[in-house]
Amino acid sequence: MPDIASRPNSVPWPPIIFLGMLISAGVLDRAMPLQLSVGVVGKVTGWALVAAALLLMGWAFITFRARNSNILPHRAADSLIADGPFTLSRNPIYLSEAMLLLGLGLINNSVWHLLASIAFMLLITPLAIVREEAHMQARFGAEWDAYASKVRRWL
Repeated sequence: MPDIASRPNSVPWPPIIFLGMLISAGVLDRAMPLQLSVGVVGKVTGWALVAAALLLMGWAFITFRARNSNILPHRAADSLIADGPFTLSRNPIYLSEAMLLLGLGLINNSVWHLLASIAFMLLITPLAIVREEAHMQARFGAEWDAYASKVRRWL
């Protein structure tokens, strides 16, 4: 287990969990379909969620790149980014991944994708977010505390 100030995790849990949920939901949807009946409004909402998720994720990536900051979840944070999408959520990329799963569930009338969205949030919180927050506090101290007191973890 690495020192929390040097890096939050030794395993890049976020992409593993997201891809695992996406693949699992797809496989389960084909093997044992559990269908919703969301209608046109549900499908439009699903597409809106997917679009919003992709925009939010892109905005977060651009913000990381503009600050020349590390984006890899198992490496040390170079800086505390508190602007752009990080004014809306401390975890805009994880939020966008949950939104993608939820949106796909609505688009495809898939209960499995909706459950995957919930499972993603339940897994990512202890395996990544809690450790990342401890890492940020260890690296940035009072600056992190002030930011975390103003911006919520999810929304």
